[in-house]
Amino acid sequence: MRILGYAALAALALSAPASEWSGEGMAFAQNVGLSQTGFQAYLPQLRAQAQAAGVTPATIAAVFSNLQFSQRTVELDRAQPGGTAGSSAIPAFAPYEARHVNANLISRGQQRYRANLGQLRTIGERYGVDPSIMMAIWGHETSYGSVTGDFDLLNSLASLAYEGRRRELFTDEFIATMKMMDRGFSRSELKGSWAGATGYPQFLPSVYIRLGVDGDGDGRANIWSSQLDALASIANYLDNAGWKHNVPWGFKVNVPGSYSRAGTATELTSPRCPRVHERHTKWMTAAEWRQRGIMPQAGVWPVADTELMSLLEPDGPGKTAYLLTINYRTILDYNCSNFYALSVGLLADAVKR
Repeated sequence: MRILGYAALAALALSAPASEWSGEGMAFAQNVGLSQTGFQAYLPQLRAQAQAAGVTPATIAAVFSNLQFSQRTVELDRAQPGGTAGSSAIPAFAPYEARHVNANLISRGQQRYRANLGQLRTIGERYGVDPSIMMAIWGHETSYGSVTGDFDLLNSLASLAYEGRRRELFTDEFIATMKMMDRGFSRSELKGSWAGATGYPQFLPSVYIRLGVDGDGDGRANIWSSQLDALASIANYLDNAGWKHNVPWGFKVNVPGSYSRAGTATELTSPRCPRVHERHTKWMTAAEWRQRGIMPQAGVWPVADTELMSLLEPDGPGKTAYLLTINYRTILDYNCSNFYALSVGLLADAVKR
């Protein structure tokens, strides 16, 4: 479950450093009716919910003796862009691609990919997921672990629960973070974005509890310092989201000028991020796309004739287009953005060359 998707949360959260109370921040908090005093008055309710959820008394005592209201977290949360307000114009994909599929990310990804190829293949076989996709998500989310966020998760999540607009969501994530402490992780390790995304994969705490796995064989799923644990956890996430073994995420195609888009609009309504999915065409087989004159730029079809795919023209007719498989949809489950999913796929292709 996400607010904007993990990468979007990380990008927003990492754009500004954590800070304590300031005159400007205190004025902001007061303007929205929040205060340290109000936060402390709210905490008994949060404590009771943690107790009811089975968090150990020792963890509860340690955490609730040292929680502070984070006005910076609330500022950043309220500054999130709206989902439907404003212009509906979609920016060009190329500038986004240039930032997220650049020579530095490709080179560093290739080094890590080659250095750990044996272990990556083992993880890939276990979950049926292409190792280069795991690597690309890691690179996109946190620049291979170099930018993970430095907000105290418990302070931020408790503050967002207190703020109240999405109290149930952030209460659940706060409790999940406490359960991570019950599993042996110290509070000092549990840093991340202001909205709770944490570790190399930028998982929300509840996602870690559900899908974090051990990839290096030490019996502990440490997504904060073990790259193999992080990559295995990413693979487990994608497998859980429906990744199809031995199928590419998609590929660039040439669309002839004579191609008719009549009758190709999607027939599905997505319950989450509908504007993202409505940009895709309806599903058709590779054979049906070939009959319509769509051809891979590489000249070879990397999928069976029966494979279902949708067409995406991110910059409109006459620009680079993509045929996308079910595996592209699993990347969208990780972060509901076409630009994100396309850049992950393209970075993965470059990393494994």
